[in-house]
Amino acid sequence: MKFRRKVPQFRSIKFAPFAIVSLFLFSNITGIFFSRAFAPVVNAMPEVRSIPSDIPSSGNDDLDQIIFEAGERQGIDPRFIHAVIWQESKYDPNAHSPAGAEGLMQLMPATARRFGCKNAVDPIENVKAGTKYLSWLLKRFNGDVQLTLAGYNAGEGAVDKYNGIPPYNETQNYVRKIVGRYGKTYHPILSPAAAIFAFHLTQKDTQPNSTPAYPNVSE
Repeated sequence: MKFRRKVPQFRSIKFAPFAIVSLFLFSNITGIFFSRAFAPVVNAMPEVRSIPSDIPSSGNDDLDQIIFEAGERQGIDPRFIHAVIWQESKYDPNAHSPAGAEGLMQLMPATARRFGCKNAVDPIENVKAGTKYLSWLLKRFNGDVQLTLAGYNAGEGAVDKYNGIPPYNETQNYVRKIVGRYGKTYHPILSPAAAIFAFHLTQKDTQPNSTPAYPNVSE
């Protein structure tokens, strides 16, 4: 005798809504599905330092940050870097001189290579290399801002040759204008950590830096 196979009946399906509700309550109470293990991964945003409001602004927040960070790394006052860039290029990253200088800090090809700049029109590379050169000159001339600027414009060899600022009208005007903007003739040789405090590179407020660079200084 053959027996007819009975098709199983899933009568328990009527309990499905109850099971779903129970699972939801269980997961909320225990937090099993909302623990850190199941949380989506969020990449941390890089910290952006607040720039003190008395530091000049190029009008470009990204460039201001590049200048600020380059100064911090080398222990150089960012106000000094701004004064040099203003005189050299008026913040034009594509500036070129008839002599072959390029970029924001108008680096000659040999100087760019000497301080690790492969692309002189790249703002980050240019400012890093130019700031390294300023740091090197400041150390060479014991913090004398005028001799440092003369070396930056005419070459340190010319400063040595004349035992001071060379008698070139261009170099003398260059030094005079930047010293007038920066307002100092001495820049202490400091470690990056010491420079943060010496040049007041921290501030309590978080207001954006909006002071234009030297608005009242004539050429």
